Amino acid sequence: MEGTVRSSANYVPLTPLSFIQRSAVVYADRPSVIYGSRTYTWRETHQRCLRLASALTHLGISRRDVVAVLAPNIPATYELHFAVPMTGAVLCTLNIRHDSAMVSILLRHSRAKVLFVDHQLLEIAQGALKLLSQSSTSLNPILVTISEPGSPNSSTNLDYEHIIMTSDPHFNVKWPSDECEPISLNYTSGTTSKPKGVVYSHRGAYLNSIATVLLSNITTMPVYLWTVPMFHCNGWCLAWGIAAQGGTNICVRNATAKVIFDCIALHKVTNMGGAPTVLNSIVNSPSRDRKPLPHRVSVITGGAPPPAKVLFKMEELGFNVTHSYGLTETYGPATVCTWKPEWDSLPAEDKARVNSRQGLHHIGIEVDIKDPITMKSVPNDGKTMGEVMFRGNTVMSGYFKDRGATDEALAGGWFRTGDLGVRHDDGYIQLKDRSKDIIISGGENISTIEVESVIFGHPGVLEAAVVGRPDEHWGETSCAFVKLKEGWKVSEEEIMKYCRDRLPHYMAPKTVVFEEIPKTSTGKVQKFVLREKVKAMESMSRVKRSRL
Repeated sequence: MEGTVRSSANYVPLTPLSFIQRSAVVYADRPSVIYGSRTYTWRETHQRCLRLASALTHLGISRRDVVAVLAPNIPATYELHFAVPMTGAVLCTLNIRHDSAMVSILLRHSRAKVLFVDHQLLEIAQGALKLLSQSSTSLNPILVTISEPGSPNSSTNLDYEHIIMTSDPHFNVKWPSDECEPISLNYTSGTTSKPKGVVYSHRGAYLNSIATVLLSNITTMPVYLWTVPMFHCNGWCLAWGIAAQGGTNICVRNATAKVIFDCIALHKVTNMGGAPTVLNSIVNSPSRDRKPLPHRVSVITGGAPPPAKVLFKMEELGFNVTHSYGLTETYGPATVCTWKPEWDSLPAEDKARVNSRQGLHHIGIEVDIKDPITMKSVPNDGKTMGEVMFRGNTVMSGYFKDRGATDEALAGGWFRTGDLGVRHDDGYIQLKDRSKDIIISGGENISTIEVESVIFGHPGVLEAAVVGRPDEHWGETSCAFVKLKEGWKVSEEEIMKYCRDRLPHYMAPKTVVFEEIPKTSTGKVQKFVLREKVKAMESMSRVKRSRL
């Protein structure tokens, strides 16, 4: 409009770097990071990040260079979330469960110039660098080891603590000149030999950090327990978001149920997050590992649809569970099942069932359920399935070095998730399956999520996953993989009858396999592994039939 201007007085690029700058003043002497017996304040964390940024520039890092880290949820991983973008560079957090071959593929694809590696993962990193050195087209990144503070290695030249202590605490931060500049590179959990590296911008990271904090009951000065891997969507953007609230980050290497209860009791944890598998480990933990909660603890869950029974038991134990849904391509959480006061009067099991839905979009993004061909929205009838799609400020910038995949994913002006869902009459969405996981039996669609939810209701079941098994008559039938609780003995027939009593018979499993269920490090069931097992089972049955 006439008389308006855009200048440095009223426009500054959005970046989560502003969070730590503010907390270093407002919460200067409050604890920022606790790790074992070591506690840092926000003033110290800010200074350490500045020193680390200074060290990176002396290692040759500049704008848009990639800096990788292979480490669990330790202070160094948290500090790198600020120090790397302070140089204008891009942070690439690697899955700590990858082997040397996969790490080498991702280092080559990302063109990382520096690799920070935790001392416990050094052998994997060295193996990756050896593989890289065999390629004439790749240059090995500089390796910096992250040792425990005070250990003999922490005084060597290329050790994390040493480069921090010998660098400038007055580093001049390189703020982004454009908020759409990249801040991080995150590889999807389904990474294969053709990696899909999702690029996040400073703007998107800022907006989703604020949205996740605002919509997940994370109030001022929270005590946040790191049970979500920081390498996964930058800890659902809370690596930055907790700084915005001046919170205390409780870092742990291994988030077992016992560690979770111990940390809650010791540090008075107020908030945490975790995939449904983490929640499942909590509700099924032995009584000897549990401790009374000092207060109700707010938990964000996502990564897979949580069974209603698990949500119900979490509430019984004293946790308030907020259910979110999203993907790497949406900066982690993108929807939230916001609780409505009118649900307070529902029976406990109905509350859990309602809370197991995926809800509505975060602030700054839009979600819809659409027919992927016509792009028309499905009716709000809770039955008509379509593809879950997003558009908005917290959708990825694109896939690194793969314009074709980017254009395909964003075709039609929406990000196509590949997830199938319905929209209920109150507007809330609910996932039914991945498009590749849906089972079509005799022309009927079977939601594996729905079948799994029923199986979880059996008192002897600890974990369950359902995939399709080829069938000569029906095309496909449900095959359930089940892990039982310790001490339980349950037959295949009992599980099948339990499901038939609660589901249409065509949906009930025709096969039940009792064994360990493979999962990613972020708690997602690796259904592609189970489908391979089903193929092997089918091949064996064909051999037996041919012999007969």
